[in-house]
Amino acid sequence: MRPVPPMLAAATDDSPARRRARAARLRGLYAATPDLADTADLVARVEAAIAGGVCAIQYRSKAADGALRREQAAALARLPAIRRALFIVNDDAALAAAVGADGVHLGEDDGSIDDARKELGPGRIIGVSCYDDVARAEAAAAAGADCVAFGSFRASGVKPAARRAEPSLLLRARRLGLPVVAIGGITAGNAPDLIRAGADAVAVITAVFGAPDVTGVESAARALCAALDQRAA
Repeated sequence: MRPVPPMLAAATDDSPARRRARAARLRGLYAATPDLADTADLVARVEAAIAGGVCAIQYRSKAADGALRREQAAALARLPAIRRALFIVNDDAALAAAVGADGVHLGEDDGSIDDARKELGPGRIIGVSCYDDVARAEAAAAAGADCVAFGSFRASGVKPAARRAEPSLLLRARRLGLPVVAIGGITAGNAPDLIRAGADAVAVITAVFGAPDVTGVESAARALCAALDQRAA
């Protein structure tokens, strides 16, 4: 189990210091969930991914209705292992607040940072998708975002029509002083290059959750984490 950062242990749950401590944990492998209707299977796969070493889990479901999204997000929030990773909810700040997640991740159509902050309070983190646009990242940072994500960097089976980003964006974004996340078509083979280019974390779906069973999910996460650790060394 990862040690609790001293600032995290000392800060109250709803303080800006707690938010900074949470954001500082975005280093390494960030796994977003696939669309799964079976909540028990989803929970088992997330538990396996955490055992494999991910730094963050993002609950992402584009197919579930509101009731299933609430059920699944709440089930993940109750998972004891989730305390070993950040738990982020995609798209929905109200749902993130309702289940006590560590934060929310917003796309360009998911509402404003200001509205999300009102839902979440000062202690939770807000990530923002910036696609291929450093100016969007600059605006997000000025508005109070806690991390910025760029991509797609490679062809993505999940979002085949996604805008493509150049790795040079990652280094340019580092001057914002926020964690920088790379996403889109990332594998164990290309993830280290994106870390070298300036990403603090790489976000994946298929590269971890595309495995056929929970054992494969854990193994895939371990392989990706090992590739990232090797690059860091």
